[in-house]
Amino acid sequence: MNTSVISKTAQIGNNVQIGHFCIIEDDVRIGDNVVIGNYCILKKGAVIGDNCRFTAYCEIRENVKVGKGSSFGSRCTISANAIIGENVIIKYSFVLTDTPVLENNNEKVVGIIGDNTLIGANVTLMPGFNIGKNATIGACSQVRSDVQDNEIWYGNPAKLFKTKNS
Repeated sequence: MNTSVISKTAQIGNNVQIGHFCIIEDDVRIGDNVVIGNYCILKKGAVIGDNCRFTAYCEIRENVKVGKGSSFGSRCTISANAIIGENVIIKYSFVLTDTPVLENNNEKVVGIIGDNTLIGANVTLMPGFNIGKNATIGACSQVRSDVQDNEIWYGNPAKLFKTKNS
């Protein structure tokens, strides 16, 4: 018995596992060898790279792009139009928020997360801020500014702890 709803216009790669009670909307593209856990929602136009992993209850909103090899713990929410790099590890209960920019016809501002970044559990990335490549964000942090490549941040609000050695 198929308990998930998958749009006829979704493109699903080879060897993709889709859990129970998932919703995959129009024009979603899912690469090869992807695992989508139970109760996940992939909204219209989302693009998921090869070898990604989503645990239960993840919501990937409209036009999000997720690079290959990235993984998400349960209960992650990624706002529309966000870009997640390759080989990003995001632990559970991460929220990438958005907000309307009133002077631009309610265009929403979202963030970008660079390749090879690690984000701990219960982290919130506030609207319009970006996390660079090879960065680390500690658990329970609220990121309210841009994080540069190779930086380690934690806290609420998150602050720079140190820069990784190259």
